Amino acid sequence: MKSQEAYQLVFCDYPDIVNVEQMCEMLGGISQKTAYRLLKNGTIKSFVVGRRYRIPKICIFEYLEIIDKSPA
Repeated sequence: MKSQEAYQLVFCDYPDIVNVEQMCEMLGGISQKTAYRLLKNGTIKSFVVGRRYRIPKICIFEYLEIIDKSPA
């Protein structure tokens, strides 16, 4: 699936940058402990603003293998 199609069809109710709580919802209700583990070990790419993780929605797509991980 192309990234543009994914943005239009999957997780369309979420912003482009999500927080940990939203990521947990997007991944089927995983626990925050599991979410932080995925972020800390780099399985899902993210960045930190202040003391809070911010996760680009595209990184969640890549984790779920909804879109290709190849660079643009």
